[in-house]
Amino acid sequence: MTGSGGRRLFPELWGGVECTLNRIGERFHSQIELNGHLARPGDLELFATLGITALRYPVLWEMVAPDSLDRPDWSFSDERLPLLRGLGIEPIVGFLHHGSGPRYTSLTDPAFASLLARYAGMVAARYPWLTSFTPVNEPLTTARFSCLYGHWYPHGRDDRSFVAAVLSQCRGIVEAMRAIRRVIPAARLVMTEDMGRTSSTRELAYQADYENSRRWLSLDLLAGRVDRDHPLRLWLSQNGTTEDDFDYFQRCDMPPDLIGLNYYLTSDRHLDERLERYPAQTHGGNHRHRYADVEAVRACPEGILGHEGVLRAAWLRYRREVALTEVHAGATREDQLRWFHEAWQAALKLCREGVPVRAVTSWALLGSFDWSGLLTSMDGRYEPGVFDVSGPTPRPTALATALQQVSLVGQLFHPTLTRPGWWRRPGRLLAGCAPRHATPDPPLPESGGVVVIGKTGTLGQAFSLVCANRGLPCHLLSRAELDITSRVSVAAALERFAPWAVINAAGFVRIDEAEGDAVTCFRQNALGPGILAAECARRGIALVTFSSDMVFDGSKKTPYHETDPVAPLNVYGRSKAEAERRVLRLHPGALLIRTSSFFGPWDRYNFVTETLRRLAQGATVRAASDLVVSPTYVPDLVHACLDLLVDAARGIWHVSNQGAVTWAELATCCATMAGFDPAAVLPRPASTLGWIAPRPPFSALASERWAALPPLQDALTRYLRDAAPDLPAQQLERAGSGDTKKGP
Repeated sequence: MTGSGGRRLFPELWGGVECTLNRIGERFHSQIELNGHLARPGDLELFATLGITALRYPVLWEMVAPDSLDRPDWSFSDERLPLLRGLGIEPIVGFLHHGSGPRYTSLTDPAFASLLARYAGMVAARYPWLTSFTPVNEPLTTARFSCLYGHWYPHGRDDRSFVAAVLSQCRGIVEAMRAIRRVIPAARLVMTEDMGRTSSTRELAYQADYENSRRWLSLDLLAGRVDRDHPLRLWLSQNGTTEDDFDYFQRCDMPPDLIGLNYYLTSDRHLDERLERYPAQTHGGNHRHRYADVEAVRACPEGILGHEGVLRAAWLRYRREVALTEVHAGATREDQLRWFHEAWQAALKLCREGVPVRAVTSWALLGSFDWSGLLTSMDGRYEPGVFDVSGPTPRPTALATALQQVSLVGQLFHPTLTRPGWWRRPGRLLAGCAPRHATPDPPLPESGGVVVIGKTGTLGQAFSLVCANRGLPCHLLSRAELDITSRVSVAAALERFAPWAVINAAGFVRIDEAEGDAVTCFRQNALGPGILAAECARRGIALVTFSSDMVFDGSKKTPYHETDPVAPLNVYGRSKAEAERRVLRLHPGALLIRTSSFFGPWDRYNFVTETLRRLAQGATVRAASDLVVSPTYVPDLVHACLDLLVDAARGIWHVSNQGAVTWAELATCCATMAGFDPAAVLPRPASTLGWIAPRPPFSALASERWAALPPLQDALTRYLRDAAPDLPAQQLERAGSGDTKKGP
């Protein structure tokens, strides 16, 4: 939207699909295959519901012409580009996204630029109605990862290879745009680059100056700014740049029409020669000094440059239209909201000052895979984005609602935005970097936030810890403060604390005792949640409450899904089944979590911790060999529930770690991983263990809605790491000596 005089009042809202197609050795890895978009054209209609006006979209060289430019396959783009056009969304077409081209070229191939130009001309001829192009995404970053750090093909590790890759990509951009403009004269170059600032100690100021000049290199080349006075001129000459190269870019006349800035929490860096302050994996150096290269957000009390600083710096340097072309945080859901909110507010502020900020782009609409390891290994580690694709169909997250709000009213609203993201809180700093007298977090407000019921229980305590870590104000209440079986008590507490959400982690949990005290069990597990549901629904308060695998009878023999009929075998299970019926009838928007078999690092009374304690004492462990369950790691469970709560998810969800084991198999796995003798685990029929209540022989859980929690093996590995300090000394001596490759 623009005002009088053409000044932009609001930035546009754009979107982007994470579409990296990078090469490692002889293997190509495609994000749109991993996220399923390759086979889901209907995603585009979902994107249109967000209110975006443009979409950064792949027409990737490696996909269309993997073997030869003479044998292109246009089927994907022939289907998708007209769909976008019909939806009124402008495609901003990309040809290379962290790629090095098909097998018949590479970033250091002298023919790279001419081949890319030929491909660009083919795209323009086939789709002459296109208007905006990003021939190469983040050429500087791609050159660093491919030819300086050696992570991606062609795996160079020296300055000369890096410079060759930068020049090759930038020349490719110039020639590609020339080829496009022969067909589409008004075609716009949307040039994207990762843009962060480097700070340092005084000793390393020279290295920071070099890196702060280098971050602009691709843009400077296209803008014709690399003249004889450029700070990198000598270094470029020393690393293979010829006078012909300098002359080419001085005369290329290819300034970007729009400068797109991709800014992440890891973009700003800090250099420090005091290696003892930082983890070993951050240590590196140059020919003069050894130093740590760390995320500035973790090392600098003053924090990060921020979106406003990034946009303003690019505008002042080039005086061209600017945009945030990737806004994404690999974080908890509320921090994803907070990061986008910061970006949008920065863009609004600059627009009002007269800086031409064209757009803010919500990146990774479908999330991303394996970026936590810089795509060097494909482990399937998924970070959701605006949509979560871990289930059978893309599921809108809280970000989807936020984008719809922005597109309609120019602002986003969510109760979690009252607190800053982790990058603005004192706890973000590494131990060696925190000021002696750190600013404390703001005090817990007397009202608002989240109410958690169950102060003395494992789950309630876990929610309190995780909420504090995630910057979610949390009131952890005891039964004296909120008795869910009393409507008067519930109403009074909700009036006093005025929460936006309530998490019910209270209830009767003693399965065998319930057989002799059904009245108390039903009062706490069914009547209480029903009262809570009615009072929350009356006030428009979100509710999370918990059910159990005990609602099933075990006759299915394969993992139970959310839609399977319930048929509990014991009093406890019947109380939970009744609670499900009451809660969903009285509060249809409630979130009801079925889970089971908790273990975690924060209590001593779960099966895994008890097993390891007994093994450490040299005792044997008897465990049921004929009951199959889905053990659930409490930290994973709590984080997943909070993400679903922030997303405003509703209905029944199964949330447990992936894996189905007997109790005996679980104990044996724990023994092996911790370095104990697995023969100390004695498998026994459940009927010999003295239990009163009947248990379903098979109560493993799976979800038809998502794949929320990591595999059990992964959870056990983290449990041993996190819980080890609280286990007996002899266990500490043995932990880690077992074969962690074997699992249940």
